[in-house]
Amino acid sequence: MTSQSNATIPPGYMEDAQGHLVPRDKVKPLDLDRDKTVKDLVRKAKKASADLAEFKAEAFAVVEAFLDRSAAEYDAKIGGAGGNVTLTTYDGRFKVQRAVSKNISFDERLQAAKALIDECIREWSKGANKNIQVLVQDAFQVDKQGNVSTERVLGLRRLKVEDDRWDRAMKAISDSLQVIGSKSYIRVYERAADGTYMPISLDVASVDLPANDIADPDTTPAETAAAETADEAA
Repeated sequence: MTSQSNATIPPGYMEDAQGHLVPRDKVKPLDLDRDKTVKDLVRKAKKASADLAEFKAEAFAVVEAFLDRSAAEYDAKIGGAGGNVTLTTYDGRFKVQRAVSKNISFDERLQAAKALIDECIREWSKGANKNIQVLVQDAFQVDKQGNVSTERVLGLRRLKVEDDRWDRAMKAISDSLQVIGSKSYIRVYERAADGTYMPISLDVASVDLPANDIADPDTTPAETAAAETADEAA
């Protein structure tokens, strides 16, 4: 199946899902309506996506610029990509977080650690702590992609085991850690009446439908309450 570009579709024709050209006057009105509805929404979705991408880039730049200004107060200069940081308004009503999530993996030395741990488990046999055995088995279970849980493997280092092989295994685990990438996020929050911070969603799947009571950042809670009272009185 080959799809025609808009430039190659003759006037008066439409392309169907199989790539065939169909005279427009042969297409049912409901199919035309559906086609227009979907395309209108797709255009708006692409614009919203582009706006979000622009906001994300701007937000990272604005946060970074503020951090530089803040550091300049102490004649300091912040280098590198930067880490997690939270900025809060003077009244504590809003906050913006820049979060950096590192993608951690293990190299081949994890296999050496597993071999040493297996030696310990076999030798301990009946005298082994059953809880430790379960933790080890869970730590090295792989998911559908064949990856082990980073959190569970690293959790083994918190166990107190008096065995030289165990110590060497824990060192092998530490040495096998590799940061293979990172991803940065911008999160925006507004404080609710009960004091908890609620996220201002930037994900279309979790965004609430528009409501008349959405507060403007420059409007104080007292002004918002007065406006609501006036609306109720009306």
